[in-house]
Parts: sequence; C-alpha cells; structure tokens
Amino acid sequence: MMEKLQYISQGQTMQEQEINIRTALDNGIQWVQVRWKNASDKELTELCMVSKKLCSEYQAVCIVNDHVQIAKEIDADGIHLGLNDLSIETARGILGNNKIIGGTSNTLSDVIQRIEEDCDYIGLGPLRFTATKEKLSPVLGFKGYENMINSLKEKSIAIPKIFAIGGVLLQDVGQLQQIGIYGVAVSGEITNRPAAISEFKKAMI
Repeated sequence: MMEKLQYISQGQTMQEQEINIRTALDNGIQWVQVRWKNASDKELTELCMVSKKLCSEYQAVCIVNDHVQIAKEIDADGIHLGLNDLSIETARGILGNNKIIGGTSNTLSDVIQRIEEDCDYIGLGPLRFTATKEKLSPVLGFKGYENMINSLKEKSIAIPKIFAIGGVLLQDVGQLQQIGIYGVAVSGEITNRPAAISEFKKAMI
C-alpha cells in the first residue's frame, strides 16, 4: 500500500533541510522526497545519505528528486522525475525494477504519457500558486483535477495513483479525494507546522 501523504523537503541549507526532515519524521511522516534545488551535487549527496539513514530508522520511504545517480548511490527507495528530467525507462534501467519511480505532470497529455511510461505514481499540479517551486507550471485548481479525472474515465483509462502537489493545504484533502485524487504531496504546510502531519493523515480516507 503506497502512503497517501508525501513530504517534500524544504530548506536553504544542509542544516535546515536535515532539521525539517528529522522533524517531519518525528511527527509521523512515512514518505520523504528529498528536494534541494540549489545544492551542489556533493551537498545533495550528503543530505540524501543522511535522509536515507534517518528514513530507515523511522521505517519511512526515502525518495530523491531528479538525481537518479545519487538515488542509486545511496540506495534510495526511489526517484521522482520532472518532465524535463531523465525518462522513466532510463531511470528504471539504472535503478532496477524494485524501486519506486514517480513523475511530474501538468496536463492530460503528461498524465497519459506517465501512464504509458508505467511510472508508479504521478505528481500532478500545481493545485494553486506556491512559492516553494521556481518555474511553476500553469495552476490547475480543483476544476483542473476534476477535468483530468473525467477525461481519463471518458477514455476508459484506469485512474493511476495521482498525488496533488503545489500549495496543498489541509482543508483541500476532502475535496481532492472526492475528485479521485489518491494522495497529496506537501512541503510548506508541513515544514511550517509539523503537527499538521497527523491532521493530514486523519483527513485522508
């Protein structure tokens, strides 16, 4: 059973990142995606090694954002790939078939592409504007998610595990799940208020 709540790590420095990840784990998060866009490869590798060790202690899933070679090096549980990153197929070739591979999507054609690529889950967004991501794709809003799910149903395509991402708040969970979204990936609200983790978990069916 795949976790329905993902924490995407935040922080400008190694120390901030590590503290935020550790705090999220202390508060019950079971899935961490390590994301640190402005780090050097050396710093990011170091953070990923620390994160993998921490996640193992808490029996949580550790996913690396974008960097397939680092994910392989630290034996992460998987990788999350953006639309302009390596292909899912190439990543599978590097990491093997037992790792989780997720992919970002913004449009219906992205979602269909991800389904055809056989990724394990899709991060679809953004739900609303968020300052945590540079070069933000067009905002979907609830209507965008609804249209996406309806279009897949019309095409008789099985609904994959879709995670809403981008400015997701606690009060959004019920509506997103009613639409047919599997889970949520949260960064800001969990970083700012780690106690929200248990509330998110309670809100998810």
